[in-house]
Amino acid sequence: MTGVEVKVEGLSKSFGRANIWSDVTLTLPPGEVSVLLGPSGTGKSVFLKSLIGLLKPEKGSIVIHDTDLVRCSESKLYELRKLFGVLFQDGALFGSMNLFDNIAFPLREHTKRSEAQVRDVVMEKMDLVGLKGDENKLPGEISGGMRKRAGLARALVLDPEIILFDEPDSGLDPVRTAYLNQLIIDLNAQTDSTFLIVTHDINTAQTVPDNIGMLYRKQLAMFGPREVLLTSDDPVVAQFLNGRRQGPIGMSEEKDTAQAAREMAEVTELDGLPPLKPQLEAAAGLPDRKAVHRRRERVMRMLPTLPPAAQAAIRQSYTDRRGAASQHGSSEPSWPLSSYELSETALRGRHGHTTAAPPGTRLR
Repeated sequence: MTGVEVKVEGLSKSFGRANIWSDVTLTLPPGEVSVLLGPSGTGKSVFLKSLIGLLKPEKGSIVIHDTDLVRCSESKLYELRKLFGVLFQDGALFGSMNLFDNIAFPLREHTKRSEAQVRDVVMEKMDLVGLKGDENKLPGEISGGMRKRAGLARALVLDPEIILFDEPDSGLDPVRTAYLNQLIIDLNAQTDSTFLIVTHDINTAQTVPDNIGMLYRKQLAMFGPREVLLTSDDPVVAQFLNGRRQGPIGMSEEKDTAQAAREMAEVTELDGLPPLKPQLEAAAGLPDRKAVHRRRERVMRMLPTLPPAAQAAIRQSYTDRRGAASQHGSSEPSWPLSSYELSETALRGRHGHTTAAPPGTRLR
């Protein structure tokens, strides 16, 4: 499996007179893990359903392999859907089927493989998600976390290029959520598929993805590399990603402007910019995630355009990561990455002054 780019341009969706979101534009980079956040009711699950053609947007395009899913024929859409694997909130398992038959269902429905071949694939995916030996159990006989993993195994059996996760951590305790997050990272390391996760879990958003997007007030507030959003001074993004009460978001979507301004002044005085949480790494013995290398190259090109505090926080996080990797004997690449060396021009800020180069930077 290799991930594919998903390019969304000017997407708008309504139900009758109720507009869900408008003019959503983003690109899911191939092979990277992206997270979509937003307050409840902002249409995150609607966005996932639009991506796979279950809902038809009124405007815009969703381009995969040079084909627009919004305007293509039904037969073409049917074929493109085979590129997707979907993990639904509750696993969406058939209650009358055991786990083996649930996971085998897409193979029997969409392929002509023999039962021996089906068994090989199903057992491989069950082993991958830690369910080997549980194939004869019914969904009602297992825990919520196991149902999530069974749903994930089913999403993987057709070797999809794009995997969508609709609130995979809903209903799970923090320990099971941590295990699931690690599983997502490990799967990405092994498959290099494109992942999109809808979640409300702040720890997941801070530690799992390569990219973060946020829906707010019927718009896409921001989308980009994790380092950029985690150091953003945008009031909405900063409030949500830090789980603060203070900010523009209120219990009923939006606060009074004057109240939000008072609260933001209070946050600025007391808190400042929090340090970046380290991103989860693939388990020992698995290949390095290619997505990390691609994302960091992109961040380095963007760095001079970011506010000074964000630049400093990003440099510090990379320096800390490299130091931790050296201490543990990891193969973590030097910073910046060998495939992208910062030139003296790239280190210049918007006002023409040269910022301090991070340790190990080679100037050309």
